[in-house]
Amino acid sequence: MPSHPAAPFTIEEATIASLHEAILNGRTTCVAIVEAYLARIAAYDKDGPALAAILAINPHAHEIAARLDAEFAKTGELAGPLHGIPVAVKDNYNTTDMPTSGGNILFKNTVPPTESTVTRKLREAGAIILAKTNMHEWALAGITISSLGGQTKNPYDLTRTPGGSSGGTGAAVAANFATVGLATDTMNSIRSPASANSLVGFRSTRGLVSRAGVIPVSHTQDVTGAITRSVEDAAIMLDVMAGFDPTDPATAYGVNHIPHSFTDYLDADGLHGARIGVLTSFFGKGAIHAEVNSVIANARDAFRSAGASVIEITDPALDSDAILRDCDVQKWEFKALFNAYLKSLGARAPVKSLRELIASGRYHKPLEEFLMAADAIETPESDPEYLARLVRIEGLRDRVLLLMATHNLDALAYPLQKRLVHTIGDPHQSERTGILAGVTGFPAVTVPAGFSQPSAEAPLGVPVGLDILARPFEDSRLIRIAYAFEQATKIRRPPHSTPPLTI
Repeated sequence: MPSHPAAPFTIEEATIASLHEAILNGRTTCVAIVEAYLARIAAYDKDGPALAAILAINPHAHEIAARLDAEFAKTGELAGPLHGIPVAVKDNYNTTDMPTSGGNILFKNTVPPTESTVTRKLREAGAIILAKTNMHEWALAGITISSLGGQTKNPYDLTRTPGGSSGGTGAAVAANFATVGLATDTMNSIRSPASANSLVGFRSTRGLVSRAGVIPVSHTQDVTGAITRSVEDAAIMLDVMAGFDPTDPATAYGVNHIPHSFTDYLDADGLHGARIGVLTSFFGKGAIHAEVNSVIANARDAFRSAGASVIEITDPALDSDAILRDCDVQKWEFKALFNAYLKSLGARAPVKSLRELIASGRYHKPLEEFLMAADAIETPESDPEYLARLVRIEGLRDRVLLLMATHNLDALAYPLQKRLVHTIGDPHQSERTGILAGVTGFPAVTVPAGFSQPSAEAPLGVPVGLDILARPFEDSRLIRIAYAFEQATKIRRPPHSTPPLTI
């Protein structure tokens, strides 16, 4: 690494604000920031703990950083709200300067012709897309393994998965490979890695942030969003990402629902007078659930200490396993969306249809059952089961809103996963509860709630995340609640497996 400014800046756990302060004070530069993160990736992604979180490094990262430094030297002003901020991007976001693979080996060198709306907005705000991250292939499951990137490890416990499907982004942000990350969430996939890696994962209301230029799974359930180490950084990212985009019609619903700035809701007193409903049906009752339940019990106490009223809500109809079984519509919506995405790649697409992908045999084999089932559905719009699921989703939305109105609640809270994140080798990431926001489209944020008991494999313990859900387009209320909880608890701690580098 090159020599640093006279007063070295510590990159580990840096926030957007702290990086900007260091740049403005001459303590660091965009080039030095990029090189510091790249040094950590070199030390810990393939070597050391070998997290396998990164699929590709942006070959233009130094050039972009140098250009930003030159502009700053000339004007003395930051180029935008994300000036020089390195971002780790899940590899289902189109980037025209790097391949976009979806984690699939056939797409290793496929550079799409168009940029995703979200990454374009980030670049315009001054961000540096530093790297593309591993993911569960095609974002279709929750343990973050792919035919291109293999298995990503959890930096807090190298025997465990980092959640998924955005586990590469989760591991990268937790290990300080970038300042912030981009992820997607169809059922749990922004919030599952946040829970597993002591991070903040914000799934905004469906329609607040564009999904254009992202490899799709379900138009009913897909949401794009950020994984960060702090609620403040999540609010800053949301300010940049939110907005109407005619190439994603769902964003028309978000018009007039975006505040002046989500950072206006960073209120440390934001829980005073709030009413939080704790969903008792989203807790496990076996011995395997005890550590998560203990952590969430402490979170309840923290809510009360911060001035909130906590109301225990028992509703047998709100059962996460039943919602997953009866409401998830990925299988019915995937094929048409995937084939349309392949068509958007034109001649660059390695295969021209889902059927061709299946015939190639070049994909993570455990996905075969889903891929074949999705391909077999020819006319989902007339499939009675699909139509019944859409009706159930509407009923679920009504039930949640009625429940919140009846108890005068500001938000619902529950563990994002009933048990600790699974060990590597387990075929599924079971007992997650994020499906409630996934199918209703309501906003939800996962925040660090605590850790399990330390062990030889997990020196700090395994992270546990609390999911907090609000009504549609009450994203700013979620920022207020999550920030107040974060400031009252200050749970986040970096993993031992990726310590600061010695220079």
